[in-house]
Order: sequence, then C-alpha cells, then structure tokens
Amino acid sequence: MSEQPRRPRTSGKPYRRPKKDPVRILAFEALRAVDERDAYANLVLPPLLRKARENEGPEKFDARDAALATELVYGTLRWQGTYDAVIATCVDRPLGDVDPPVLDVLSLGAHQLLGTRIPTHAAVSATVELARVVLGDGRAKFVNAVLRKIAQDDLDGWLERVAPPYDEDPEDNLAVVHSHPRWVVSALWDSLGGGRAGIEELLRADNERPEVTLVARPGRATAEELLGEDAAVPGRWSPYAVRLTEGGEPGAIEAVRDGRAGVQDEGSQLVAIALANAPLEGPDRRWLDGCAGPGGKAALLGALAAERGAMLLASEKQPHRAGLVANALDGNPGPYQVIAADGTRPAWRPGSFDRVLVDVPCTGLGALRRRPEARWRRRPGDLEGFAPLQRGLLRTALESVRVGGVVGYATCSPHLAETRAVVADVLKQIPDTDLVDARPLLPGVPELGDGPDVQLWPHLHGTDAMYLALIRRTG
Repeated sequence: MSEQPRRPRTSGKPYRRPKKDPVRILAFEALRAVDERDAYANLVLPPLLRKARENEGPEKFDARDAALATELVYGTLRWQGTYDAVIATCVDRPLGDVDPPVLDVLSLGAHQLLGTRIPTHAAVSATVELARVVLGDGRAKFVNAVLRKIAQDDLDGWLERVAPPYDEDPEDNLAVVHSHPRWVVSALWDSLGGGRAGIEELLRADNERPEVTLVARPGRATAEELLGEDAAVPGRWSPYAVRLTEGGEPGAIEAVRDGRAGVQDEGSQLVAIALANAPLEGPDRRWLDGCAGPGGKAALLGALAAERGAMLLASEKQPHRAGLVANALDGNPGPYQVIAADGTRPAWRPGSFDRVLVDVPCTGLGALRRRPEARWRRRPGDLEGFAPLQRGLLRTALESVRVGGVVGYATCSPHLAETRAVVADVLKQIPDTDLVDARPLLPGVPELGDGPDVQLWPHLHGTDAMYLALIRRTG
C-alpha cells in the first residue's frame, strides 16, 4: 500500500499549554466559593492558603504569594461594584448575561489593572493565562479583548466615565466611586450625618484592609506579653488590645494558640469593657452573654467577671456556635457555664443577672472592612427580617436583669433601624428603665457623639462600626 502524502501544516503558531499560576488560581477558587456557596472570604481563604503552603511542588508558595493572593481576593470583592460598572461598558451584552466564572476572572483582571501596581502587560497576560486554565481557550479570547479595553485608562479616568456627577446624584456617585450599594451609602450617611467629607472618609475606610487586632484576656495574658511579637503595637483604646501592623499569622502566636489571647476587633473589646465598668447598684455576682457566639466577647467578659469573683453564663442558640463559645472560654480563670438556648425563650429565671450583654444578629454593615462581600449580599429587606429578633432579644435581656442591673445592647451595624430605633421601641414597652451614658466608660475615645449611646466608626476610631446602648433596669 502506497504511503499517503502528509497534510501540510496549518499556518499559525503551534499550540502552547497555558501556564498555571498558583496564586491567581487560588484567588479564583476563593471568589468562586464566595459566589457559589455564599461563603465568606475570611473563612474560605485561610484553608486555601494553608493547603498551598503545604504543597511540596517545584514552586513553593511563599509569604509573598500569600500576600498577593489575599490582596487579589479582598481587593476584587471590595471594588466589585466599581469594576462591574467598568466591565459593563467593555462587553457587548448585559452584565447579567456574562457567566459568573468569566465575570470573576474579568474582575480579578480589572483589580490588577486598576487597583494594584502590577504592570499592565503582566496583569493582562497573567489573567488571560488564568482564563485559559479555568475557562478554556475560547472564553480566554473574550477575556483578553475586554481587559485590553479596560487597560486603556486608569481608575480615575474610568470613574469620570462611569460615575454620575456628584451634583446630579450624590448617593449614586459615591456608590460607584467607593464601591458600595446605593442603599448602603444612604443608610450610612443617615446614621453618620454631616456633609460629603465625612461619608467619603467612612466609605474609604471600608475599603481599607484592617489590621489584625488581638485581645489579651485578663488573668491569662497581658498586652505587654503580646507586644513582644513582631510588628506589634498597642491598641488605640482598649488596655487589652494589641495591633499587628504588618498582618501576621495570629495562629503562630503562642498565647493565641493556647487561648490566653484571641483575635478581636477593638470595637468589640470596648463594648465588653463598657458593660463591665458600668456603675451598678447592689451585688455584682452573675453576668449573662445572651448572644455569645462565636465567643470573642464572652471570653473577654468571662475574664473580666473572674477578676471580680463573678460567674458568666454564655448562651448561644446554635449548638455548633455554642461549641465555639466553649472553646473560647476554655481555661477561663473564673466560673462560667455555656448553654445552647434561644435568647428569646430564656432558660433562666427573670431578674437573675446583674449584667447582661446582647450583641444581636444584624446586617453586619459595620464590619464591611472585614467582610467586603456582605455589602453585595445584603438587601434592604434584610432589616425587616432582623427587626423582630433584635427587639425580642433586648426585651428578654431587660427581663433577665435585676432591678438596678445593667443591660448592654450591641450590634455591629450603624444602621438606625438596627440601633436607636430598636432601643427606642423596646423602652416604650418596658418603661422602668433608664439609659446610662456610655461615653465616660470609654475614656480617651474621641468623637462619641451626644450620647447617651455610643456609635464607633472605622474612619474615626479605627474599629468596626459597633453600636452600644447601656440600659439600667429601675423597676
């Protein structure tokens, strides 16, 4: 049989396999988990980074890789709204018709082009290589075309094109420029008050990655001990706080591994400290944390209670979260008990406690620095869902404290519907109460407002936007 002639080679470059970039693949996997499973980046990213560091492949995943992956994930999530507006002008279809994995790759590329110092060529080529790996060559061509359009201008230039003028629509302008949903901008502005400068400072602070803050649990560790760690500096306001100015891995610190210290925002520490220091009439033996999960405030309250010989009861409705509370309190120097119970259906007698804290479930709009994806996940209708629970928990707390005792109502949201509106509504129903001025209980903390309640802010205090109202039961 005669040999068949060979077909001539087709013109063009030979096929090249895409290069696998472990940093960008990891960032893409994290974004997909946030999108597909409604996961939180601060829970998804650490195990992915740990797995990558343990990989014994030829290219070791080092600290610089981890830092870049973290920046890509959090930066992309924070600026998602702005990047969506930019991408929408560069595609030939409605943004909702772009497949979510493709949009995640485009957003990662947009962040590298508009939000980092990565050179343009490197940002485009690396993102296209990622697209070839996770999406395939066909869709990678689409990604390449879109990114080249985005690369034609910088962030300021794009904002001039996609953000409406401030004078025509202030809230929509701020929403696009600072990457927050419009309804969140409106709610934060209502709570903050004031003019343009203040709200812009707040929105900018929401887009900055917060420092890691530790708490030295009294009787178990000291701030001085934690200050011996690398890049550790004292907290701004809490005597138990230490900040890690260069990030760092808290789990590498012995006191944290032992449970003698923990990771806790300074605003959360101040809430517990203010309740513990509120003036009290009569005995001070029994304390209650009525919404104790996951256990940060309970651990600090338990340590403060132990210093006075008081006992803490930590109650959490969800059994698995009650387990986290038990872990946080393990080793507490004083007496405590952890139970799984519904805070609106108490498992204790009315008037049983001298001090009660309820840090109620909320929209979490005060922690957008830490959970940037929450701003895109929450909806205005969520407020209605939380309202009955927040009021029910505060009513139960006031029924649980004895006459002369103090209740702390706290929430990690500055939204007026979750703060002052809740307190005002419940106090109308339970008249034998007085608001306690919380401001003197936070000495040295500036700009706490007119009182008697307290609202902390990221741009003013470097904390999450925690709210606290202290209420004394008078009859």
